Amino acid sequence: MTIPPLKRILYVEDEKDLRAVAKLALESLGAFSVETCGSGEEALEKAPSFQPDLIILDVLMPGMDGKQTLKELKEIPTLENVPVVFMTAWVQPGGIAQYKEAGAFDVIEKPFEPMSLAKKINSIWGRVHRQ
Repeated sequence: MTIPPLKRILYVEDEKDLRAVAKLALESLGAFSVETCGSGEEALEKAPSFQPDLIILDVLMPGMDGKQTLKELKEIPTLENVPVVFMTAWVQPGGIAQYKEAGAFDVIEKPFEPMSLAKKINSIWGRVHRQ
């Protein structure tokens, strides 16, 4: 089975510094095109025209949280099959299962290691296409 290349990532994170670090790591080490958003509302505006292959969502954001953002993104017909990964510091026992029940394919725990983020995303992308 041939896995399609991962090219476009939408990264939604309310903390500006984390957005900048993740974008730099994903673009320079992963050679991805990364569009960043500071809120769920901004993601709903940008995602349809950006057409990401993968979406990374922070869970805890002011206003619309990650779970609500995921729900609303999945209601957009061109995005309903785009895999979503939550990135959060709030990983409690049983929490990953709850995030997956909410529709996330996987969860990356914060703080993340910038030098290995692209590799981790590529690994997740491979698992998405082997299922």
